[in-house]
Amino acid sequence: MMILIAGPVRSGTQGDMALIQHNMQKLDQMALQVYEKGHTPVIGEWLAMPLASAAGSQQIGDEISEAFLYPVAHRLIHCCDAILRMPGESRGADNDVRIGHALGLSIYTHLDEIPHLNLAGH
Repeated sequence: MMILIAGPVRSGTQGDMALIQHNMQKLDQMALQVYEKGHTPVIGEWLAMPLASAAGSQQIGDEISEAFLYPVAHRLIHCCDAILRMPGESRGADNDVRIGHALGLSIYTHLDEIPHLNLAGH
């Protein structure tokens, strides 16, 4: 499955880039664990941030990045089979889950809920 990892990135950081980076590292680590279960993890920021940068964004949260962050995630959800909602307050992640529910995607709240695929040799 292609699984969107949704969780806090900017929530609760008051724009502190060190805290934002820490949150991204948590998402990245969860993505690695999803990959190790045999699935393809994706995080909206992985796609949105390079696009925003190419459009002239200087940092996450500026006006240009705002034009990409949520719209890219919403497009991405339509390509996914499931969403893994990480713990923590996040309106963006809650909205991703709402959209996923509407699309009939599987919504997971814990890594253990995701089936492990045996992909020997892959």
